[in-house]
Amino acid sequence: MASVTYRNVYKRYGDVTVITDLNMEIADKEFVVFVGPSGCGKSTSLRMLAGLEDISEGEIFIGDRVVNDVPPKDRDIAMVFQSYALYPHMSVYDNMAFGLKLRKTPKAEIDRRVKEAATILGLENLLDRKPKALSGGQRQRVAVGRAIVREPAVFLMDEPLSNLDAKLRVTARAEISKLHQRLGTTFIYVTHDQVEAMTMGDRIAVMSDGLLQQIDSPRNLYNAPNNVFVAGFIGSPSMNFFDAILVGEENRLFVDTGDFRVAVPESRKTAYSSHVGKEVIFGIRPEHVHAPEYAPPNIMGEPLSATIEIVELLGHELHLFMNSGKFSFVGTVDTRMDAHAGNRVEVLFDMNNMHLFDKKTELAIR
Repeated sequence: MASVTYRNVYKRYGDVTVITDLNMEIADKEFVVFVGPSGCGKSTSLRMLAGLEDISEGEIFIGDRVVNDVPPKDRDIAMVFQSYALYPHMSVYDNMAFGLKLRKTPKAEIDRRVKEAATILGLENLLDRKPKALSGGQRQRVAVGRAIVREPAVFLMDEPLSNLDAKLRVTARAEISKLHQRLGTTFIYVTHDQVEAMTMGDRIAVMSDGLLQQIDSPRNLYNAPNNVFVAGFIGSPSMNFFDAILVGEENRLFVDTGDFRVAVPESRKTAYSSHVGKEVIFGIRPEHVHAPEYAPPNIMGEPLSATIEIVELLGHELHLFMNSGKFSFVGTVDTRMDAHAGNRVEVLFDMNNMHLFDKKTELAIR
């Protein structure tokens, strides 16, 4: 088992820099997820660790060893790709055993590892089948099994669930999380799906434009995002943002958008006081927008009048897409609310869960 460290890592293609000064420490046995939009550099970061991409500058460590110039086969890693890349002419057993055969592992050891991995993944009855006789979920498990039999120090997974349907992805997420707990090995997982990231990772590394924006626990990313990008990327539906000015009146602070004004909790005054009179970005998550009649107790906020544009009932929750003046925003409200497109309604922002960002830097104000 091993830790992983990125130290001042850059990746350039000619004059184009796709990874900028990446610094990160991943502990032994930790499950870390790289997440971000397409083109943000998450897969490139993983491929540099695997040795499939050269490092332009900096160092990558696996354990205490710098692996910049170590061939991929000698890095003690195993990788699961987005395309399962199974050999179509080989059985499940042979697909899983192939890498071990190349390393001249004794036959008895190969058999032990393959059957053990098959048991873990529920593939015991499929070992004689060819890939064409398997479902997408079964092929994905074979690809994971091929990595497991290597018994590597680090598992790398590059969007391994993206080819599965939505229901199967939920099941596969749980299987991979249980697999990590069972194997007790370092896992690094790449996805563009923030739901996968939030449900699987011990920590999540959020990337954008080749820069690491924040690495933290799912809870901290959700409750205390470092900047506007992280705040908007984590959470579904995305956080609502409003351009505003922070106003001080009669020893109180208000967020004034021009179309509406809401009071800042007393507990935030000290943190926000240095930005009085300045342009800010006010953020509130959809789940902290409530119908007044169904609002939770002890909520701090004032009713805001808005027009419903779209209603989405998901069964367990109700999404309202609303408009107030020049601003559009989303609320995830109680399903008992009688809501119809075109209705004028009052909603309540829970200001105890507000977020405030500097307009120029887009960094969180705390």
